[in-house]
Amino acid sequence: MYNEHSPNEPCRAGRIEVICGSMFSGKTEELLRRLRRAMIAQQSVEIFKPSLDTRYSEDEVVSHDRNAILSTPVEHSSNILLLSSEVEVVGVDEAQFFDDGLVAVCQQLADQGIRVIVAGLDMDFKRVPFGPIPALCAIADDVTKVHAICVKCGNLANYSHRLVKNDKQIMLGETEEYQPLCRICYNKI
Repeated sequence: MYNEHSPNEPCRAGRIEVICGSMFSGKTEELLRRLRRAMIAQQSVEIFKPSLDTRYSEDEVVSHDRNAILSTPVEHSSNILLLSSEVEVVGVDEAQFFDDGLVAVCQQLADQGIRVIVAGLDMDFKRVPFGPIPALCAIADDVTKVHAICVKCGNLANYSHRLVKNDKQIMLGETEEYQPLCRICYNKI
């Protein structure tokens, strides 16, 4: 898409960056790191999360290490477009909980010259691709897959094993409800 700008204003190249992996792999931590660097660079930043994610805070994105940054909780991906005018960087945490419209929203923002950084689970507890993350990975300019450590053997973990009986795809939880496992240990359960 052509990005109109005056001769004195630099053309901003938008992009989509996806950070994905299992639970406890550092996705949110990496998102926060990138957003803080953008803030240090004096860029205008807006951070969004799904309103259903209230595990640590209603209005902050919080990592499992308890690092936090103020965010705007939204019900639907279309709200991100309405609330992100005049920003240079948009962050989205827990993207797997958003509707599939998030893909078009991220594409539109990037086409407008905005850097979009999205973090989320790429698979659910059954190892099924989760929400809009697979489609976001397909259109992203950059994909970073992060790994947790398997709590059984110490190898790199790709999977979020659910410890409690509940077949719903969406179930918020932490270490009491989930544990990261490698392929071998996951297949042993």
